[in-house]
Amino acid sequence: MKVRIPNSGGPGNMNQMLKQAQKMQEDMASLQEDLEQRSYTATAGGGMVEVTVNGKHLIESVKIKPEAVDAEDVEMLEDLITVAVNEAVRQAIQSAESEMGAITGGMNIPGLF
Repeated sequence: MKVRIPNSGGPGNMNQMLKQAQKMQEDMASLQEDLEQRSYTATAGGGMVEVTVNGKHLIESVKIKPEAVDAEDVEMLEDLITVAVNEAVRQAIQSAESEMGAITGGMNIPGLF
């Protein structure tokens, strides 16, 4: 019994797929560069602590209002810094995933980030 394989369009279709993959790769590289140049800022404690990270998830700045500094409650300041850093990094990650997802059509590409 012979099995028929559906015609997938031949070499022309393969060339088109390769061109699309190359375009996607170029678009992703361009977006990655753009994302790395962006800054993401988050606050905690009603603006007592403000942290800015870049698209590489590196901290660019930390601003602490003087009234947030209490020698008797250092733990609270540590918590505020942690919350602000985590939120800024979450924003950077979410932005990257959302915009890369638009390019990749929602495909999950392991190791992309």
